[in-house]
Amino acid sequence: MAVQERGRGGAAVATAVAVGIALLTSAGCSTGAATGDRAAAVRAVGALTPGEALDAVRHAADVLAGAGGARVRTYLETVSGGTRLTIAGSGGYGFGDSLGRLRVRVPDPGAGAAGAAGAAGSEGSASITELFAPGALYMRNRGAGVPEDKWVRLATGSLGDGNLVANGATDPLAAAELLRGARRVEYAGSERSGGATVRHFKGSCDLGRAAEAASAGQQEALAAAAKGFFGRTVACDAYLDEQGRLRKVRHRFRVSDAEHGAMDVASTVELYAFGTKVTVRLPAAGDIYTGKVVSPGN
Repeated sequence: MAVQERGRGGAAVATAVAVGIALLTSAGCSTGAATGDRAAAVRAVGALTPGEALDAVRHAADVLAGAGGARVRTYLETVSGGTRLTIAGSGGYGFGDSLGRLRVRVPDPGAGAAGAAGAAGSEGSASITELFAPGALYMRNRGAGVPEDKWVRLATGSLGDGNLVANGATDPLAAAELLRGARRVEYAGSERSGGATVRHFKGSCDLGRAAEAASAGQQEALAAAAKGFFGRTVACDAYLDEQGRLRKVRHRFRVSDAEHGAMDVASTVELYAFGTKVTVRLPAAGDIYTGKVVSPGN
């Protein structure tokens, strides 16, 4: 199920997505006591009832909280007016302390020409460094006029999309927390992902329900997304391994695009190498840029 904008809130989301992606391209909760039981249920997937499948997906974020760190790959795909654009990211995330670091590679200018698939995967692509923390996103090399040695800090609760799509990558923990709003989950078979056998679950996620059930560091961001998107639901695919850990999650959105009328957005987060030690040092106050970030059209 796609998400469309509504009223002023939807317009803010559409603007955040369009401006966020334009800036990129121009830049050149605590673990539940029953976690072990849920993992056992996922291992015995053939015996899962619809209710058990729903419970496993909704508590994927709880399982991750006890899994330590992991390596991360992200993909944000947009399709608008026949133009396809892919923004790729890679890095690590520590789910115990909710801190992560990604290098987001942006397409070369002109890569997303109409009818073409613009991709940002080469080492020569321009890149933005993003740090994720509870309630905040830090970015370096983000926007014209920002010194190279400075960071831009955004409060995720103030973003119309809750930092789900506009900045080129979805916070991996936010992607997992969004599954707390899962409903009508179906088991879609098993496959391989990240070197492991995973169980594929399909369904939809209610943004409002996810915000209410989210951990403290994600509540404001998901609440902002719930207010900004119309319909309150997004289609989701979740892939859990035999320990109940989330190996891959994909969410699909639809937002308004001023030029072409609609933009389809698919956000994918892949997790692997669980147990990896991830160290993230947040910028000091003196390293944060406090001036105006220039965006296209300003």
